[in-house]
Amino acid sequence: MHTLPKLVVAAALVAASLSALAGPAEDQVKQAFTAWNAAFNKGDAKAVAAFYAPDAVVLPASHTVANTPADIEQFFAGFINNHVTGHVLEPLKVIESGNTLIVASKWSAKDRATRVRRSRSAGSPRTCCRSRPTAATS
Repeated sequence: MHTLPKLVVAAALVAASLSALAGPAEDQVKQAFTAWNAAFNKGDAKAVAAFYAPDAVVLPASHTVANTPADIEQFFAGFINNHVTGHVLEPLKVIESGNTLIVASKWSAKDRATRVRRSRSAGSPRTCCRSRPTAATS
């Protein structure tokens, strides 16, 4: 299946809504990733797309840029419709800088033949950034 490498980039760029979650940065990321994985594995592309900011841009390799909520939903629907399941996005390291979190993560998923696919460089940094509101703007 040729679509799985595209998922690497998409997973790397996931920008979950961290501002609604409380607690230390690591806990926020784990909660957001757990919710993102659950939405994807439920087959709910609309719920996956809802994790992205309205102005988010998903830049998958060899794919049309997804830069609207509808484009992002359609992008993930393509994976779901191609029977990609068992998605796991796992945070490895979280770096907090002001109101921005930088997350190194790895992913795995199963393709149609139920073979487990992992990121080509599992364990190497994959980053995703999302600004969080400061106390003054919350």
